[in-house]
Amino acid sequence: MNYDMLLLRFGEFMLKGKNRARFEKTIITQVKALLKPYPGASLRKEYGRVYVDLGGESHTQLIPVLKRVFGVASISPVKVTPSEIEEIVQTAVAFMDERAQEFGEVTTFKVNARRVWKVFPHSSHETNHLVGSPILRKFQQLKVDVRDPDIELRVEIREQGTYIFSEVIPAAGGFPLGTNGRAMVLLSGGIDSPVAAWSSMRRGLEVECVHFYSYPFTSQRAKEKVIDLARALADHAGSIKLHLVPFTEIQTAFTQLGQDNLIITLMRRSMLRIATKLAERERALALITGDSLGQVASQTLPSMNVIGRATDLPLLRPLVMMDKQEIVSLSKQIGTYDISILPYEDCCTLFVPKSPSTNPNLRIVDKIEATMSHLPEWLDQAVEQTETITLYAGEASVLTGQPENSEMKDDWF
Repeated sequence: MNYDMLLLRFGEFMLKGKNRARFEKTIITQVKALLKPYPGASLRKEYGRVYVDLGGESHTQLIPVLKRVFGVASISPVKVTPSEIEEIVQTAVAFMDERAQEFGEVTTFKVNARRVWKVFPHSSHETNHLVGSPILRKFQQLKVDVRDPDIELRVEIREQGTYIFSEVIPAAGGFPLGTNGRAMVLLSGGIDSPVAAWSSMRRGLEVECVHFYSYPFTSQRAKEKVIDLARALADHAGSIKLHLVPFTEIQTAFTQLGQDNLIITLMRRSMLRIATKLAERERALALITGDSLGQVASQTLPSMNVIGRATDLPLLRPLVMMDKQEIVSLSKQIGTYDISILPYEDCCTLFVPKSPSTNPNLRIVDKIEATMSHLPEWLDQAVEQTETITLYAGEASVLTGQPENSEMKDDWF
């Protein structure tokens, strides 16, 4: 079917009163940026909605792009016809004819007319009957169900034209990107942390990613894998910063302490300290991790308590109450799963002890760190040596080929 425009509905931020205008402006800016590769398409706004006039562009190409815009709750492809009853009926019948292949032996439907332009001579109730009657006569398999129809044909009558549509395609929803501040997400090569980043962006946070690598213990392919994960997130955000932190010296020092059961706790505390320094430099107000309660040793409540005390910034854990299958399902939905299961290990999977502590003692951890006189210096050096790159939506991935050894990897972040 050839549609004339797309209707974009806003999400929950519509309830935010005085902030609504700022949120709408943010969404419109993002949609305009996404429309640049589609010169025929144009944008216009009405209260609580954005319309994209297709201008000959394909709706099948634009919908997957616009579904990713945070703050857009749903999208409907729309046919436009003059606001005259004969034209409305003719277009509505043709519209249903295009959908006839979807009909079963019995398919329920209803017409839901809305007369926005009050000069139109027929009421909404009358329009329901005027449009529905010829459709029922033509398609014998259709039966009316006003409560829960299989197809709801919506007819919006406006002065500039009548909009006819039936699909409501779910989109990202949430809050427009960046309207709730900026945060740093600790991004590993696993499944969880990219989902935590996406979930945070959906709540209006602009995120920057921090990744720790330990060359030569981790390969260039592992680094490229994380760059691809950040690029997949950029497909949702438009662009994203990735801070690549050298962690070899610090990680090696922890392995020489003879405290193998606490090595994950010590590493994660240092990672949080480095991320905090980067956050202060980048004016971010919180840190984000992919912790899911009880999933691994570092994500028990006692462990999260001891690790979290390494930073004074708010530590956000969007996935904390989700189980693994929920996280995996969401990672597939947002396009990070196939990258996450590539078999290139990062520093978080190195030197993992056989029996990591699930109940670390904060006093003991503090004493161990106090014996490492060079630790503050190493943390500062890691920040100074951090490489920062910016990734953009639509860029080609670094890694190619099919995933190997695709068992699920748990995040330490």
